[in-house]
Amino acid sequence: MQPWTFTFSLVRLLDRYVFFEWLKAFAMAVAAMLGVLLLEDFQDDMQDYLDWGATGVELVKYYLYLTPSFLPLILPIGLLISILFTLGNLHRNNEITAMRASGLHLFTITRSLWLAGGVLALLLLLLNASVVPHSIEQSRLIRNGWRMQHEAEIFGARMVGIVPLMSFDNQQDRRLWFMNRFSEYSYDGFGVNVYERDEQGREVRRIMGQEAYFDDVDGYWVFVQGREMLFDPESGENYRSIGFKERAFPELEENPWLMQALNTEPDNLSFNEIQRLLTMSHPDNPKLPTYEIRRQRIVSQPFVCLVMVGIAIPFAVAGVRVNPVVGVAKALGFFALFFMLEEIFRLLGSQGIIPLAVAVWLPFGLMLLLSAYFFRKVV
Repeated sequence: MQPWTFTFSLVRLLDRYVFFEWLKAFAMAVAAMLGVLLLEDFQDDMQDYLDWGATGVELVKYYLYLTPSFLPLILPIGLLISILFTLGNLHRNNEITAMRASGLHLFTITRSLWLAGGVLALLLLLLNASVVPHSIEQSRLIRNGWRMQHEAEIFGARMVGIVPLMSFDNQQDRRLWFMNRFSEYSYDGFGVNVYERDEQGREVRRIMGQEAYFDDVDGYWVFVQGREMLFDPESGENYRSIGFKERAFPELEENPWLMQALNTEPDNLSFNEIQRLLTMSHPDNPKLPTYEIRRQRIVSQPFVCLVMVGIAIPFAVAGVRVNPVVGVAKALGFFALFFMLEEIFRLLGSQGIIPLAVAVWLPFGLMLLLSAYFFRKVV
C-alpha cells in the first residue's frame, strides 16, 4: 500500500471516529436539554392546561407541536457542549496528542465537527423557514383555544381574551386608535376612539363607540352606540356631531390581527407572522425596527452553529496544557459574550444608532474573527 493511500485511509477512519464520538454526545445533550425544557413547561403550565379542560390526547398533540419550537435554542448549545465533551474525552485519553504527533493538522482532526456545524446550520435554516413557525403558531393556537374556551364558559364569549388599553397608530391613513379593552377571541373592541388627522397632524375627525367589531366578511369596522365628530383643522372647533346606535365605516379597514401583533413582543411571533406584519405595516411605523431585527435574527440564527464550533474547538484543545476545565470555562464565557454582544447591538439597531443589518450580523463577524485568532494560536 502506498504511503499516501495509507494516510488517506487513516484520516477517513479518524473522521468517522471523531464524528461518531461527537454524535453520541450531541444526541445526549439535545435529549437532556429537550427533556429539561419540557419538564419546565409541565411544571409551570400543566395544572392550568388541566383546569382549562385539556384531555390527554390534546396534551400529546400540543407537546408534539411545541417540541420543534425548542430546536433553534437547543441545537447550537447542544453543539457547543457536545464538542467540548468529545474533545475533552479525546484529550484525557491523549488521543488528540497522538493524532497531532502523527503530523495531522488540527483542522484535519476536527473537520468532521466543522462539517457537522455546517449541516446543523442548514438544518436550522430549513426548520426556521417551515417547521418552527408552524410549531409556534399551532401550539399557541391550541393553548389559547383551551384558555378562551374555559373563559367563555365562565364569563361569556364577549369577555374572552381581553387585552386592556390597546392602541394602534395607522400612519399611512393618519388614524390613531385607542381601545379600553380588546377581545382576541371575538375581535370586539370596547371603549373605542379613533382620531383622524390631516397632513399637518391636526385632528379633523373623531369616531367614538362604546363597542366596535371587525366585519370579517366585508373587511371593515362597525361601531355601536357611538358618535362621529368633525373638527375644523384651523381652529380645532367641533362643527358637527352625529350620534348613532350602530354604523359601519367602510373606510376603517385596519386589520385587527395587525393591531394585536404590533402590541405583541417580537419573540412571541413566528417568522411567518413577522413577515406578514412587516408587509402589512406602514414603513414609517416606529415599532417596525424591533420586528425587523427579530426577523433578521431568525435568518441569522443558523450561523450560531458555526460560531459554536469556532468557540469550542480552540478552547477545548488549549485546555489540556493546563486544566481542561479552564478551556471549557473560557468557551462558555465566550458563548455568554456572544449573546451579550447580540443584545447590545440589537438595542443599538432598534434605536437607529447603527443600521439593522450591522446590528444583526456584526456579532457573528466579531466572534468568527476571534475564533480564527484562537484557532491559529493552538495550531
